[in-house]
Amino acid sequence: MRIGDLLRVSIRQLVRHRRRYWGVILAIAIGTAGFITIITMGRDLKKNFNRDLELLGKATLVKVYFEKRPSFEHQWFHSSSLDALRHLPGVSEASLVAQHPWVPASWQGQDYHFAMLGVDESFWKVNGLPSQKGKKFTLQDMKDRKRVVILGTELARTIFGRVNVVGEQLAIQQELYTVTAVLNGAGLGDYAHFAFMPLTTAEDRIQGTSPANRIYLRCRTWEDVDKVAPLIPGTIQDVQPVQGLKVEVLWDQLQRVKAIAWWVELFIYSSIGATLILGGLGIWTVMMAAVRSRTREIGLKKAMGAEDRAIMAQFLAEAVCLSVAASLLGSALGFVSVEITSALIHSHPGQGLFLMCALLGLMVAVGLGVAAGIYPSLQASRMEVVTAIRYE
Repeated sequence: MRIGDLLRVSIRQLVRHRRRYWGVILAIAIGTAGFITIITMGRDLKKNFNRDLELLGKATLVKVYFEKRPSFEHQWFHSSSLDALRHLPGVSEASLVAQHPWVPASWQGQDYHFAMLGVDESFWKVNGLPSQKGKKFTLQDMKDRKRVVILGTELARTIFGRVNVVGEQLAIQQELYTVTAVLNGAGLGDYAHFAFMPLTTAEDRIQGTSPANRIYLRCRTWEDVDKVAPLIPGTIQDVQPVQGLKVEVLWDQLQRVKAIAWWVELFIYSSIGATLILGGLGIWTVMMAAVRSRTREIGLKKAMGAEDRAIMAQFLAEAVCLSVAASLLGSALGFVSVEITSALIHSHPGQGLFLMCALLGLMVAVGLGVAAGIYPSLQASRMEVVTAIRYE
């Protein structure tokens, strides 16, 4: 029998007995769709998950600073060190920070003191701070050295008695600053009691502000932290002295995040594998049922001169067509799932990756069809002619 005729007969049998095969096709399609979605969107989902560092316990945040000791000469970071760190593989962004622990301010004749951070425009992205009421600092604010300030939620309540204070004027060291935003949301920690202003403004106008002596570094994923952290001292040493340099990573939280991610991935891949295995068992079951229900047909074909290999090839082709049909349906479902997921996380992977996953899923389906259909096909090909014809 020619291959074209074999495929035509196999497809006709699948269409004729579609109700019998529908459950198996759906199981394999769901497994294939899950496989395609996880592989295609895995990297983008991980990146999206790493954006919210508060949920991760700041596990992907690395703090770099100079330790203060009497034997160490006071140092600060050069802008070239920041640029070098930003170019490290696995680094998403880095921010330069200067701190003033006790800034005097006044509002309506009342005096206040609070901790202040001079930050650059990357600070918000690096720290994964929650959405704000108002406007964040921009690169232009840094260049213009604007007298603007952002307040933590609790600090705004302490000074103004409310959090809706965008546009208010606050006197800091006898100069007026405009409140452009207020941090809000849960998980702010100590930042809820801090004030923030452009780094250039703090260095120029706020007396007592030390030069930038901290760098906050955000890794792309938790898997990059192990690679990035050891490279930091050598990278900075190529640009400036590193006496007293400290690299701080929350290793305990990082290990917990990795453990959770490992178990989640294991569960997902195990579920997909179990679905595909059940689909393979389903193919085996329905093909065995097909062999039994078509026993007399097999006997008549053999009586008319059909060879064993032709009988085997027909049933094996039906099993492969069944798994391939399920794979094609799974690819369609996977494409829809990828598009929906991409829209939700605002990130779209390359079409090449999807096509590669779809092709891999198709190859797995063909292998599954052959593995599940080989035994029923052998059973059909080895039937005795007389016994098959007499079968009721």
